[in-house]
Amino acid sequence: MTKEQKNEVIVALKEKFSQYDNFYVTNTESLSVAQVSQLRRACFNKNVEMKVAKNTLIRKALEGLDAERYNGVFDSLHNVTALLFSENPKEPALIISSFRDAAKGEKPELKAAFINGDIYTGDNNLKALTKIKTKNELIGEVIGLLQSPASRVLSALQNFHEQGGVINKPGTEAAAPAEAPAAEAPAAPEAPAEGEAPAAE
Repeated sequence: MTKEQKNEVIVALKEKFSQYDNFYVTNTESLSVAQVSQLRRACFNKNVEMKVAKNTLIRKALEGLDAERYNGVFDSLHNVTALLFSENPKEPALIISSFRDAAKGEKPELKAAFINGDIYTGDNNLKALTKIKTKNELIGEVIGLLQSPASRVLSALQNFHEQGGVINKPGTEAAAPAEAPAAEAPAAPEAPAEGEAPAAE
């Protein structure tokens, strides 16, 4: 590879690192050509970009952007390296886990992950990264928390209106209003016993 070609790769990598807040550094060594193709296809189907590059060029690209910010990634740049870029922070972890389960192997191996400024190093973090909350999931939880008290207040107000101004404790129902006792009908006069004359009024 000529110096000019190397510079082109570094520029292309810089663009990717600038574009994405999340990327994974993986070791694809010992994977066959067919397996690498399968991995690329799995990434493509999940909108994850996979790039294979030399470690020295990856390091130069990161150093050219912000050496201090990416410092924790440098120790993972050894052996064969494939980078997975994604808008979704946990999608690459899910792809790696599924791929390994299907192949019943240990590759690709997670060397490091850069997630929104935080760096996770080591394959032991893979399982935790599959459960990381995405931005949309966190927003949904916050909205749910905000809506929950409001819905309880609205429900209480509705009950207040429906129950004639009586608010019950949560989980209890309003006691039904007591019904007015029905007016007792006058007792019918007893029929005279057989052989007796009716009483005079």
